[in-house]
Amino acid sequence: MINRILIRIKILQIFFAYNLRNDGNVKAAEKELQLSIQKAYDLYHYLLQLIVLLTNTEQKRIDNASSNLSKVIIKQDMRLYKNRLAEQLRTNRTLNKFTTEKGTIWGVDDPYFLKELLKKIILSEYYEEYTYQDDSYENDREFWNKVFQHIIITDEDVNNILENNNIYWNDDLEIIASFVVKTMNKFQQESTEWEPLTQMYNRDEDRELAFKLLQHSIVERHENKKRINNILRNWDIERVAQTDLNILQIALSELLNFPSIPISVTLNEYIDLSRYYSTPKSPSFINGTLDALVHELQYEGILFKA
Repeated sequence: MINRILIRIKILQIFFAYNLRNDGNVKAAEKELQLSIQKAYDLYHYLLQLIVLLTNTEQKRIDNASSNLSKVIIKQDMRLYKNRLAEQLRTNRTLNKFTTEKGTIWGVDDPYFLKELLKKIILSEYYEEYTYQDDSYENDREFWNKVFQHIIITDEDVNNILENNNIYWNDDLEIIASFVVKTMNKFQQESTEWEPLTQMYNRDEDRELAFKLLQHSIVERHENKKRINNILRNWDIERVAQTDLNILQIALSELLNFPSIPISVTLNEYIDLSRYYSTPKSPSFINGTLDALVHELQYEGILFKA
């Protein structure tokens, strides 16, 4: 699940905090990176867990109010009550193990949170459409797909809970949400409680990349800053946005130390990072500076890869 895009985001977050502290403690930065990656993986489970909790809340609502409902309304409402994907997640061994070990963040401080979020879902066009569709596993799964992407991850209360629990989670939300969607789409009607969830790392080498890139970025930060300063001859490096400088330093370490990662991939990923984490003018600045750095490194015979 932790792919190279998320790894770069995590390293940017930790590198920024390391520079603020300026205490020289590389081991502490590595521990922070490990914790941040683990927290991102926790967020993946918490988001899956929310689907189960919302369905549980709907079941309690129906059970408590069923005597006052007409048969027609009960028939429509029972679609979510009996949602097959939610039931698979409820019985999933891996998700249950996570819940047993780490509990939940949803509704702990606000007992009305789940009820209010469920109300938004029930009043939505996605719910109305769902109740009139054919009763099928595919429609059960598609309902949660739409609700998750269009209501849950954009909900202000959801985002507030995430921010209160972890300062990085709102930054992580978009990419972690994409893994939740992939997981839901992987489930099939015949999936059992043993259906595997996404592993922490997509590949074994991604874990090595994460910690090696952080180490190189910290150890080489002064040398990298000098190289960047030489490129920015007509600029005062102290006037460069700190986030831009951090991005350039990390990108430079990646260019120099990871021969298997193409230059174009590195450039494109860090330009994209600047779109989310820096100023509107940053992408063009990062693009131009990295391009100049690549040409200089190639001219010096230091950078050989394509």
